[in-house]
Amino acid sequence: MSIVTKNGDGGQTCLMYGMRVPKHHPRIEACGAVDELNAALGLARAQTPPRWLAEALRQVQQDLIVLMGELATDPSCHERLRRDGFPTLGPGHLERLEAEVRRLEAELAPPRGWALPGANPLAAALDFARTVCRRAERRVCALTGPDSEPHRQAVMYLNRLSDLLWLWARRMEQPDEARGKGPS
Repeated sequence: MSIVTKNGDGGQTCLMYGMRVPKHHPRIEACGAVDELNAALGLARAQTPPRWLAEALRQVQQDLIVLMGELATDPSCHERLRRDGFPTLGPGHLERLEAEVRRLEAELAPPRGWALPGANPLAAALDFARTVCRRAERRVCALTGPDSEPHRQAVMYLNRLSDLLWLWARRMEQPDEARGKGPS
């Protein structure tokens, strides 16, 4: 099977379960922004972070694949998505991020002033991913409304993730001996 289908040549694309929408549809914009975020996290992971951070980034990337599946599904089909066994973001995903935020906040000194991205390639990549995450959050927020309740969890997840990316970037600006310390 070829990756080239030519089905999108007319400016339309398919959501899960076959619904066709224009490529500029807000749902496609949200999927694209989350896909960009996943790629930005891959760039950060390629910077050879400490093992604990590489594993955490990989887990977040897997979460984002789940989120893209949810976003690529019209709200009218979300129950079918669950019935068909596709994973969805749940409270446990959010709790994992919040636990890591609490851990880092307890270890890092409170910020004094604005952070200036670019202290080193890894911290810069994490800061870049944070800004992409904020954009993805805005795109997902554009989908929220009375018929988009499934995306509330996604908005909260992306909001926590951007906070966590900021903290990870600050942690990676620290001396090497502090950077390698992961969760106890």
